Amino acid sequence: MDTMTPTVFVVDDDSSFCRAVERLLSSFDYRVEAFASPTEFVKQWRPDAPGCAVLDMRMPELPGLEVQRLLSASSPMPIIFVSGSADVESCVWAMRGGAADILLKPFQQEELLAAVDRALSKDAAQRREQAELGELEARLNSLTPRELEVFRLVAKGMLNKQIAVVLGTKEGTIKMHRGHVMRKLRIGSVAELVSLANRLGLEDPCPALHARAGRFRLDSRSEPLPGSEVA
Repeated sequence: MDTMTPTVFVVDDDSSFCRAVERLLSSFDYRVEAFASPTEFVKQWRPDAPGCAVLDMRMPELPGLEVQRLLSASSPMPIIFVSGSADVESCVWAMRGGAADILLKPFQQEELLAAVDRALSKDAAQRREQAELGELEARLNSLTPRELEVFRLVAKGMLNKQIAVVLGTKEGTIKMHRGHVMRKLRIGSVAELVSLANRLGLEDPCPALHARAGRFRLDSRSEPLPGSEVA
């Protein structure tokens, strides 16, 4: 199975339907692989294979919803379900599982072509996002433990002098670490840093440190302003 070229995987226990869809899509220059056996498809399929699947919802050998569950465990490849007798409950489960489309047989070829185009575009966008996140995570892994602490505290909105107090070091040292963070992550502003932290969805590995940061910020707000003391 070619894992580089976007492919439309047609899976239906009706072999005549498989051949008809394969001929149709091939005539429009799509790369197609057809399987009359869903079990055989699952065995041969690879998570890194780009593309989408046109999948029959009702197959006695292995139901389409079960194939969707097996695939989604390792890859979010878009699935276009086709069925001649899909009930509401099955459609609901398919959509909850991330189905790209549901087509009822018989359908017009324009419906299938439009659904395939949407699914392939969705797959390409997901893979670009995954590649970008992989690169961002690699940059994040280049940070030292102290730089990572500084990164997280800056993302929480703290100033250099506040971070210095929380970490028990000098403000100049925090400026140095912050500069390293910006350079290694290839970002140029705090707004980008906060956006990156949110995008990565980082879990908090040091809640005690951040609780201390929160107390520090609260204490700072509660300090009286110069000249406001009551004589």
